[in-house]
Amino acid sequence: MNRSIIIAIVIAVGVTAWIASGQIDFGGDSEDNASGAAAATQAEGSAAETTGDAKNKPKIMGVRYQNFTAQPREQEIIVHGRTEANRVVDLKAEISGRVKKVHADVGDRVKAKDPIVSFDVKDNQARLQEAQALVRQREIEFNAAKKLNKKGFSSDTTFASAQAQLDSAKAQVTAMKIRLNDLVITAPFDGYIENRYAEIGDFVKDGNPIATIVESDPLLITGQISELQVGKIEVGSEGSAKLVTGETVTGKVKFIGRVANPETRTFRVELEVPNEGYKLRSGVTAEITFKASSVKAHFLSPAFLTLNDKGVLGLRAVGPDDVVEFHPVRILADTPDGIWVDGLPDTVRLIVVGQDFVRAGDTVKPDLFVAEAAQ
Repeated sequence: MNRSIIIAIVIAVGVTAWIASGQIDFGGDSEDNASGAAAATQAEGSAAETTGDAKNKPKIMGVRYQNFTAQPREQEIIVHGRTEANRVVDLKAEISGRVKKVHADVGDRVKAKDPIVSFDVKDNQARLQEAQALVRQREIEFNAAKKLNKKGFSSDTTFASAQAQLDSAKAQVTAMKIRLNDLVITAPFDGYIENRYAEIGDFVKDGNPIATIVESDPLLITGQISELQVGKIEVGSEGSAKLVTGETVTGKVKFIGRVANPETRTFRVELEVPNEGYKLRSGVTAEITFKASSVKAHFLSPAFLTLNDKGVLGLRAVGPDDVVEFHPVRILADTPDGIWVDGLPDTVRLIVVGQDFVRAGDTVKPDLFVAEAAQ
């Protein structure tokens, strides 16, 4: 065989055996490749861990706040009620008789003791004169019995009888004078005639109504105050009322009930106001405002109010360490310029921008809100 062919065969067999042994490395040393793969795996794990930490870390929210300080404010208690006359009296006949004269008509103003209706005197005046004549007779008899008793010509019993007869005659005169006075129905106080039921010629029995007289100066404005607020006002304190007819009046508390209405658990309260000339009418709807003791409160915009997760009305503020706090508040008064609330600390940093995007316990990045920032 040709030497060249033999050499070629030997070389081919050797190369084949070498390849089969697995000693060929197309990417470098195998140990170095293993180290590189491990490093790559570790780098990927570190990157994944860093990404997870970034996702779990809470995001700090930026908010704006304003500083607020509490101010003394007089509390106002608003009660709905109505006007009432100070006194309303139905005058009634005390004796039976026929109406002889009417002195006052419906709507007339009267003074105390002014006559309103007069009854026919008839024989009452004659009966008074008869009683007076009897008194004069009894006085003569009494004086005579007295002299005789002193001289011992008359017993003590006879003297006592004369004394009793004189007293009885005087009592009859007094009764007749009262009867004559009852024939004239007079006004018990200053007021005006709201109704008159008797006319000239009417025969009125005792106990029948004659007229209704009303005293509305001063005027009362009454309402019902809740059991939670009744202790905040007292008799003599100031108050005001706005009537549905447009008038605004001021006065003082005249009466506060001691017993609550069993159905509403409220107490009657009366505000007494002047009503010169009877310009204000009774029975008109009114809104009464009472002045109560002063409290510390904050004046702010209603736009700052928010609700917590339970639906409680309040305000969010920046507390220590820039942690959000929620303060439930109560609205004391609502004005065109803002609202008065209580329930906050004396000094507080209220969140005025972003309060609806944070919750109590969140850490925030606060920034002082100034007027220029809003323009």
